[in-house]
Amino acid sequence: MSAVRDQVLAGLRERILAIEGEGGRKSGVLAFGVPEIDGILPGGGLALGGLHELAGGGSGTVDGAAAALFAAGIAARTKGQIVWCLTRPDLFFPALAEVGLHPQRVIFVEGDKEEDVAASMEEALSHGGLGAVIGEMVRLPMVVSRRLQLVAERTGTLALVVRRWRRQTEANDFGQPTAAVTRWRVSQLPSEELPVPGIGRPRWFLELLRSRAGECREFVVGACDEQGRIHISTGPADGQDQAGRSRHIR
Repeated sequence: MSAVRDQVLAGLRERILAIEGEGGRKSGVLAFGVPEIDGILPGGGLALGGLHELAGGGSGTVDGAAAALFAAGIAARTKGQIVWCLTRPDLFFPALAEVGLHPQRVIFVEGDKEEDVAASMEEALSHGGLGAVIGEMVRLPMVVSRRLQLVAERTGTLALVVRRWRRQTEANDFGQPTAAVTRWRVSQLPSEELPVPGIGRPRWFLELLRSRAGECREFVVGACDEQGRIHISTGPADGQDQAGRSRHIR
């Protein structure tokens, strides 16, 4: 009887650890390498075993592309293959390479509808050996986000959901509760100024709208470089119309 009892107790302990998220791989964080940002994130960076939500500052193509490139830059700094799940195969490969994510590292999974994207993300996250899993969705229901968060916790894999909209009305539910560890919003700003005529490094107005057990903050940053890294921009925050426009989507 003692042996049977020990087996039952061992099984219960394993189930409790799995429920609490302690039975998975210890994942750590992915730091941005920017003290102003890392300093307000729990653990000093993005939780690798967690779900993170990203969106453009408006319904336009420019801000939506900025959010996708932000996700690509984050994924570029992880190790291993990247799975990118989507319904619209409209990503521009040279732009991904410019932010450090070379297409050879990416496995693109196309679905007919967003339910397929969610299912593909969950399956990829369950694999446990990927650098990151990215999914493009218009809406992120709590049930879906919770399932993705639980799988990410269990395997220690970084999960990124990029909210992409074709029209303003589709952005109405952005800000509704989800299980994401962090929520970010990215708006395009005029490029950094150069001392000579030319086009400088793109800039973004980056908003950390939600951080579990952390602070919310806004930053003007230089867009991801060829290694996927951002930096705090010292130039003036021109283009506040874009930043202001994004705020009433909150």
